[in-house]
Amino acid sequence: MAAEIHSRPQTARPVLLNKIEGHSDAVNTAVLIPKEDGVITVSEDRTIRVWLKRDSGQYWPSIYHTVSSPCSCMSYHHDSRRIFIGQDNGAVVEFLISEDFNKMNHVKTYPAHQNRVSDMVFSLESEWVVSTGHDKSVSWMCTQSGSMLGRHYFTSWASCLQYPSITHSLCGM
Repeated sequence: MAAEIHSRPQTARPVLLNKIEGHSDAVNTAVLIPKEDGVITVSEDRTIRVWLKRDSGQYWPSIYHTVSSPCSCMSYHHDSRRIFIGQDNGAVVEFLISEDFNKMNHVKTYPAHQNRVSDMVFSLESEWVVSTGHDKSVSWMCTQSGSMLGRHYFTSWASCLQYPSITHSLCGM
């Protein structure tokens, strides 16, 4: 007797494991913290929050920081614990997060754009933060000196950005 195996496509759905609530406005970026049970969020409500999972299974903010303008995007580098926040006012703000994720210190503010920052990336290899904004430009700044290294203008604003540090080439859309 021969057996027939019929393969059916799996229709597995994603399962919601946890829900984090607390922002009073849209969350623009959420990043999982590698090797931690935590999440970093930035929001239109002008807050940066680091959420850590507690023994109860709930996520509670271990850091709750308010900035001067709504947060539009974020780039987080886990190995250096550096976080870069793009804002509606065109600024990119750099913070350093403590090892225990309970404290965040301001490092620098970069005057990157004239309008909302739409996306940004940080490259540890080049020590650059590259950003694009609603002012129809892409700019790159040195994180060591804080100075603007260059800017390029487009005919319209870019909504996203990729910067592979291996090739040092830039792609904006």
